[in-house]
Amino acid sequence: MPAGRVGRPHGLDGSFYVTRAVARLLPLGSTVQVAGREAEIVRRAGTPQHPILRLAGLEDRAAAEQLRGQELTVREEQLPALGEGEWWAHELIDCLVRDGDHEIGVVTGLLELPSCEALEVRRSDAPGTLLVPLVKDAIRSVSAEQRAIDIDLGFLEDAPPGTPGGGESP
Repeated sequence: MPAGRVGRPHGLDGSFYVTRAVARLLPLGSTVQVAGREAEIVRRAGTPQHPILRLAGLEDRAAAEQLRGQELTVREEQLPALGEGEWWAHELIDCLVRDGDHEIGVVTGLLELPSCEALEVRRSDAPGTLLVPLVKDAIRSVSAEQRAIDIDLGFLEDAPPGTPGGGESP
């Protein structure tokens, strides 16, 4: 599972910034895959949004620079356990979205919005994309195992005009 990308080096000891970080996948002591090899995270600093890591075997700035742009991944069996009503983004991609018996479309992505995460749904019943917030008012049920999500399109009635999937523009 993608956990981020190696960014620019930080300091002289082989540390680097992580871009597109999934912070909960990058705890100190965990193992990541990068450039075809596994490495343990031996240093973790920075913030959850902008972590700074150093990997075992990465001893200087030049070594970190050589990895710049490489994807950091975590094996699925190493993913931390999630709580009730939580899913990894990859579990929801390609799920069929319905409103009761009416097919709406297929999940193509998960977006982090300021107030919540939202499903990006490629519509099969209309042109374009629908953003569905992952909130109780919009989601009736999620079954990642059955690849199905049931939503309540009634949440659109309260959306401001001109918002993606919201009421009609004036």
